[in-house]
Amino acid sequence: MISRRLTFVLIFVSLTVALPPSNVFAADGKSEPTVVKDVHFGEVLFYFYQEEYFPAIVRLLAGQKKTRLENHLGESELLLGGLYLSYGHHKRAAEIFERLLADNVDREIRDRTWFFLAKIWHQRGYLSESESALKNISDELPEHLESERHMLRAQLHIDRSQHSEAIAVLQDWPKNDAWSKYAKFNLAVAMVRNGQVNAAADILDELGDIEPQNEEMSSLRDRANLALGYAYLQDDQTQAAKRPLNRVRLEGPFSNKALLGIGWADAENENYRRALVPWMELRNRNLLDSAVQESMLAIPYAMVELDSISQAADHYLNAIEAFYEETNRLDAMITTIQTGAMLNEFLEQDQTKTTGWHWKLEELPEGPESRYLYHLLATHKFQEGLKNYRDLNYLWRNLDDWQQSVGVFRNMLGTREYAYNDRLPRIESSLAQADLDGMVGRKLEFDARLKSIEESNDALSLATAHEFDLWGEIVAIERNSALRADIPEADEVRDKLQLLKGALQWNLDREFKDRLWRIRRDLRLTGEALVETQRARRKIDGAMRTEPLLFADFNGRVDGLSPQIDNLKARVEAAMLRQRDFMEGVAVDELRAQKQRLDTYTVQARFALATIYDRAATVGDASP
Repeated sequence: MISRRLTFVLIFVSLTVALPPSNVFAADGKSEPTVVKDVHFGEVLFYFYQEEYFPAIVRLLAGQKKTRLENHLGESELLLGGLYLSYGHHKRAAEIFERLLADNVDREIRDRTWFFLAKIWHQRGYLSESESALKNISDELPEHLESERHMLRAQLHIDRSQHSEAIAVLQDWPKNDAWSKYAKFNLAVAMVRNGQVNAAADILDELGDIEPQNEEMSSLRDRANLALGYAYLQDDQTQAAKRPLNRVRLEGPFSNKALLGIGWADAENENYRRALVPWMELRNRNLLDSAVQESMLAIPYAMVELDSISQAADHYLNAIEAFYEETNRLDAMITTIQTGAMLNEFLEQDQTKTTGWHWKLEELPEGPESRYLYHLLATHKFQEGLKNYRDLNYLWRNLDDWQQSVGVFRNMLGTREYAYNDRLPRIESSLAQADLDGMVGRKLEFDARLKSIEESNDALSLATAHEFDLWGEIVAIERNSALRADIPEADEVRDKLQLLKGALQWNLDREFKDRLWRIRRDLRLTGEALVETQRARRKIDGAMRTEPLLFADFNGRVDGLSPQIDNLKARVEAAMLRQRDFMEGVAVDELRAQKQRLDTYTVQARFALATIYDRAATVGDASP
């Protein structure tokens, strides 16, 4: 039986594919050898370890239905739960876990399972279910998971706007813990949302001054500095805001907002020339970024304050033209999305890669439209929706492959039936020539004859052909009338014949028991062969009766597959259509939000430009 530890290693592999391998093993980091008793379960594990989870699910369900997993019932159920979870069927998986993770399961294993279930529920946005799963954990987890568990608790509190509870979880976090910096950042976020801005500023300032060891820490450092800088800006501490904003990397993902904030900090201090430096840098960056769009309005604003009216008007006109062109491109992109082409391009990126909850779209397809969706790609809602659509598409393609295989099954059955009908006459002729009943009768006669020989101790009956011929020659000579003469020569011949006959009789008696045992053994083997032959004959007769019925049954089942597959494909297509509409709605809403922002900025630019023209006209009317 497969070891219990490996059972849960299997389920945790499916639950934690995005984590390091050490997270899925028992506390000692070792696994026990796998002993598979059911071949069907071994096939399931083969597909599972190849990360082909859908074929593994199909074979698991088939094995359970045909009762081919008797020696791995518990293991197969746990594995099935993990595989369901990998496809987002969290409710079905939870039913399996709640049924199996009872008191008969090791407490540590049960707690680890509930933890990973809580993580996936949180990722899917089911906050109540995630919180409930965390409450089912009865003891402390291993150290590398216990910290993550508390972080998940805090995140749940933040997501539910329970900021005081989140602060209580995060504020006493151990300093040497691997999650300590993330805990500090989340603590600062909770404090800001709870109104404790000054306390949060100290934490953010500490994080903003760390020495990053990798890209992840660099990103966290930038986020902390950006949050602190804008917190100071909102609190009118413009001079203090520049220090953390200047610590943000110039080429990092948060650099645009940092440059915009630095410019506004200088502008608030009426140092417009200095403010133009970061804003002019922003002007040359991706126009889709809201910070870049705002900088295109901030630049002419600063120029107006510097009395560079003509330049300001030119920049407003350039901004209006850029916003207009970008709005037109957004409209074209919205039209493209509504045709359904966008999702197909996403799926064509990595058709051969696996599916499941851990899959993510890492790169957008090439093309001018893709740049509008980078922000959308980062959203959890879009990634989850795209993941579901990809899985549905995989199911449809799988059903389509099955449908094409139906014809192959028909050909296979036709070939087998033709071969059966072609061989049947020859088989029947051969069977008719085999007189099994006569063979059994002769075997019984041999048994009776051997018994009689044994009882009469008739050694001559077991003589070889050569010995039997010798015996016959001796008897024939003995019957010769010349030997009855009363002469010395006849006496001498009779003595020699008696000697020869005695020697032959002695050999026959000496070999009698051995020959008797060998013949009895051969008769026993012959009987066993006859019994096996009779059994095979009955099987052949049974097969000849049932094979036509089996062909008819298989043909009926194959014929019934097509309508079933058609029905399933229709259901999947309907689900894909709903999911595509949802995904297109998400994408269109995002692009419309970008368009609305551009429209707002365009109105502001036109209003500012009109103000400049009015001001210029007023000055012209006032001149002599």
